[in-house]
Amino acid sequence: MSEHESGSDKPRDIGLKAVREARFERSKSKHGRMTGKAWLVAGSAVAVAVTAAVLFKDRTLASQKEELFSKQRAAIATVGAEWNPLREKIEKLTIDAAGPYAGDFIAPELASYKFRSSPGIWFRGRVAEAKDATEIRKQAEDSGRDGFIGCFLRENNPSWQHTIKGEDAGSGWYDQPWNLRLAYRATRILTEEWTQEARDSEDEIHLRVFVQQYEKAKNEEIPLTIDIVKRAQFYLFVLDEDVPEAVAMAPDAGRNAGKVSEKDLQQLPHPARVHLVDLKSGKTMFRLRRSAEADYRFAGEYPVRDPYTASALKRQVNNCALAQTVLAEMDEADAGAPSGP
Repeated sequence: MSEHESGSDKPRDIGLKAVREARFERSKSKHGRMTGKAWLVAGSAVAVAVTAAVLFKDRTLASQKEELFSKQRAAIATVGAEWNPLREKIEKLTIDAAGPYAGDFIAPELASYKFRSSPGIWFRGRVAEAKDATEIRKQAEDSGRDGFIGCFLRENNPSWQHTIKGEDAGSGWYDQPWNLRLAYRATRILTEEWTQEARDSEDEIHLRVFVQQYEKAKNEEIPLTIDIVKRAQFYLFVLDEDVPEAVAMAPDAGRNAGKVSEKDLQQLPHPARVHLVDLKSGKTMFRLRRSAEADYRFAGEYPVRDPYTASALKRQVNNCALAQTVLAEMDEADAGAPSGP
């Protein structure tokens, strides 16, 4: 039986297989290909979606910033309204004291001025760097409780202790007087610098850092600021004058090349200006310029050989000697002796 006689209805493929496949692919492309207009519509839709997402993100970020700045403005209007005048008073007192020395002075009412049992503010820096508020704020970061405070304010005042993490020896407890750097740190969220940094935040992640800083300040630091503003009775500060020996100890390379360090200066005998001011009246209670030096000896057979420890001990005994010198002058004045030239 022939092929045609088999009765099969199946159509036969005619032509080369490669030709048939090529025709089939062209047919698919003709009906499935996106036109230029379709690509334009799709691209426009994507652009609109991206633009909408960016606008929504910017609007959300701006809203979060405005919420943060609204809270900050409320803090400036309350806490800042009291802290800023006190800060300006302290900075002006310090800048004036760094000018030409006005001469020794002890107020007659010092004998009845009970500052040792009252809350106050403390600062120590160099005369050469106390010429403007910006430099004072920088120096305040390095102003710690040293041997002068320990020997000068011999009475502890535990009723005014505050829990400040990482302060000074790391004990977490801070005795009187308050360090000026605490006040600056506690009020940083009220400054224009902090506002500008927060305003420059480019996304929610960076802005969240400033939100957390504000919340921490509101819960921990602002209450401290209120204590300082409301309760501080006096401002005690020491300004150290540079001496050639300290200049010789300055580093000769790096970022601090040629700069006298406060720690190096305190290891050497040098003139120091010691001031005590009543913050309520603005009256200077005493102003003395003195130089003092002391040494230490170990009773044991093993002396300190570590340079860092040795320099720290030298600073402490020198600072304590300065405190004792000033106290002796005050006691002499209390006894009715002349207070100075």
